[in-house]
Amino acid sequence: MARVFVYGTLKKGQPNYKHMINTAKGLAKFQGRGRTVEKYPLVIAGKYNIPYMLNIPGTGYHVAGEIYSVDDQMLQFLDEFEGCPEMYQRTLMSIEVVEWEGKGGAGEGRANAEGVVECFVYSTTTYPPEWVGLPYHDSYDSSGKHGLSYVLRESR
Repeated sequence: MARVFVYGTLKKGQPNYKHMINTAKGLAKFQGRGRTVEKYPLVIAGKYNIPYMLNIPGTGYHVAGEIYSVDDQMLQFLDEFEGCPEMYQRTLMSIEVVEWEGKGGAGEGRANAEGVVECFVYSTTTYPPEWVGLPYHDSYDSSGKHGLSYVLRESR
């Protein structure tokens, strides 16, 4: 099992959450909520209003999201879904645990004493330079006050 931190459309209540609970794509178990230890720019970009975490550590905000434990099948699905490695790159990042629901003993790999876990995160280094000038967000909601509703793939 691997840990994945999702900050965009895959979170609970967001347009692509259905994929996280579709066991035909693999297993994803909600572990808790967290935020990036380092600051990153989270932007909403492109004609489909997709959330992107730009891999520019130290810029932007501590990005909020959800921590999942996923099996190899789900990780492979997420790589394909996220267009990895062209659109997003899957990298390990330190995530501060805000609220932990993960259960199990040492084998489950609980958060360390500082409340920080290492998670795979889909961020990007392959973005147009003008995206750096877009507004930065500390969390994502498709129907947020930014007014940039995400366009589902099936509607494109």
